[in-house]
Amino acid sequence: MCLRDEDDAFVLARTEWFAPLCDIDVGEAVGLHTSLDWLSNQRFDNVDFVLDCKRVVDCINSSLDDSSEFGCIITACKQLLVDRFHNSHVEFSRRQANRVAHELAQATLSNPSRHVIDDVPTCI
Repeated sequence: MCLRDEDDAFVLARTEWFAPLCDIDVGEAVGLHTSLDWLSNQRFDNVDFVLDCKRVVDCINSSLDDSSEFGCIITACKQLLVDRFHNSHVEFSRRQANRVAHELAQATLSNPSRHVIDDVPTCI
């Protein structure tokens, strides 16, 4: 996860490894839920969440119910958005445009510990 300000400047990033491995969409939904939970605990608000997983974004912005594992995670994300984030959105961005988040995700493969980065990484 990479946080940027309204001028698109780097603010903060966090990486975390999840085990066991799961379906990509489920992993992306878990990542969003983890981000929502962490940022709400940090008292962030008015956040635009940008993901490169179109299915997660579409489901977050849909009113359809899904009782699958994926759907339950999406429901939990929606509840966090309603309860703790005002004037916040979940948007889609192609992976190429979301390069920093992709680079951070790749770095997690070689260093699976949780990291909070408050200094601009060299990949940005």
